[in-house]
Amino acid sequence: MSEALARVSVPFSSASVHPGLFVRGGSLPSSRSLVAVKLPKAVTGTPLRSRVLRLPESGHGARPRTLRAAAASSGTALDAGKEASPRDVEAVVTEEPNSRARIAVNVPPAVCKGCYDRVLVEFGKTIRVPGFRPGKRVPENILVNYVGKQNVRNAAIEAVLKETLPKALSSVNGRALEDSVRIVTKFSELDSVFSPQDFLRYEVALDVAPEVKWVMPDAYKNLKVVIEIDEEIQAQKACEIELRRRHKAAGVLRIVEDRGLQIGDVAVLNIYAKTAEQSDDGGETIPSAEQKGFHLDTEEGDDLLPGFLDAIVGIGRGEQKSFLLAFPDSWKQENLRSVKAQFTVECKELFYRDLPQLDDAIADKLFPGCSTLNQVRESLLQACENAEQEAREQATDNALLDELTKIVEVDVPQSLFEEQGRQLYGAYLLQLQASKRLNEQQLVSLSSENAVKEYLNNQKMNITKIVKQTLAVGEIFKCEGLQLSLEELEKEVVDAVAEFKSHKQEYDEKRIREQVQGILEGAKVLEWLKQHAEIEFVTK
Repeated sequence: MSEALARVSVPFSSASVHPGLFVRGGSLPSSRSLVAVKLPKAVTGTPLRSRVLRLPESGHGARPRTLRAAAASSGTALDAGKEASPRDVEAVVTEEPNSRARIAVNVPPAVCKGCYDRVLVEFGKTIRVPGFRPGKRVPENILVNYVGKQNVRNAAIEAVLKETLPKALSSVNGRALEDSVRIVTKFSELDSVFSPQDFLRYEVALDVAPEVKWVMPDAYKNLKVVIEIDEEIQAQKACEIELRRRHKAAGVLRIVEDRGLQIGDVAVLNIYAKTAEQSDDGGETIPSAEQKGFHLDTEEGDDLLPGFLDAIVGIGRGEQKSFLLAFPDSWKQENLRSVKAQFTVECKELFYRDLPQLDDAIADKLFPGCSTLNQVRESLLQACENAEQEAREQATDNALLDELTKIVEVDVPQSLFEEQGRQLYGAYLLQLQASKRLNEQQLVSLSSENAVKEYLNNQKMNITKIVKQTLAVGEIFKCEGLQLSLEELEKEVVDAVAEFKSHKQEYDEKRIREQVQGILEGAKVLEWLKQHAEIEFVTK
């Protein structure tokens, strides 16, 4: 339906919730297993709360996690860093705004020389120099000339970076965010000054885990939220509406031959709209109010522009009607509020519904497994009551998360902002792909870096809000000493892995575990907040 003709919400409104982190019951969203969209950077990742880079502590055997942004080995595989100690490496940290930091690293000659020597040893083991038997030591000058002086220098510099980067990152006390680490000193600059007998200096830029503060101490412990609902949800009324919808779906559409449009009919319309101007040009076209081949079910016209349905009642197949309407002051599109428009409507097709008798004979069609109409009504009522409860709980979750945004103070790092934004955009593309609203060419176009950047820019406020909510939830989980059941975590991980396998999708079980943990922690925090918050429902 044209956006100007219907009050229908669009995807990813400002009130949308982080997909996955706060799913009721801790279940992963089903679309998670349908990842087929190739974005310029990974669409999915670990939950924001767990992206702090873990480095080995002194005296412990922990392994550092891979740094994709750090210097990668190019050429000979090196086993650098096993003997040379970086303990004398100097690292000076400068804190910057928006949870950023810059580290100035000063590598002593001993480390540079140790890395250079080990590079030569590795080359000697892997390169066969003519005139020398395998395993025989090749003089340094001959080996360097054979391998190439520049290749040796490049490998030695990479070995120094690999050796000293963990030491540099340890200077920010475990706050480095994975995938945000970037060596900002150009490799060409390092190459121009590198010497095994001299100091080597370089700089690293990175995001650090932001400090979460509350506007007041323990501000989250006694929240007061008022939840507005459009109207009092009535399961009985919703049940009758759903029964009517299913009854209509069981019928067939037949062409109307001898009359005009009546309430209950289905019509296919071409809709044209112009501003109602007094000038001779007849007004300007209103593209958002126009649509060809618009399918109108006259029993579901509540979202139409007021007066539109009344104006076209009686129109026949092949006929045309013109009429003047004004958009209300409260219309969703601000640029159309109070605008007077001249509509022209063509009726291309007109149908009436031929419905079967509403009795026990069609019970199984209306609700599989039911044999009587009473059973259908009971089953639908139960489903509507469940939906009503879920709607209230979801509204409560959203209200609590919105309240957290108001009372939390945190500088959102750019890396977290981009990761969250790309996750949301990836989910949006998956939604379009699953509904078959995108062809392959459109999908490729929307997956471009420019399209992603445009989305990040347009949704900046919403993405920032979601990141703040996520960080606030993680802080509450930690401060309140909440815990997860290991059995529950393992079950969710197994279920998620099985879903990936059923769709023949690649997956990283470690990442899945971290994401599942984030989901379950989010659910725990929301339940804790509900128990300690004052919640009131009011009707608009």
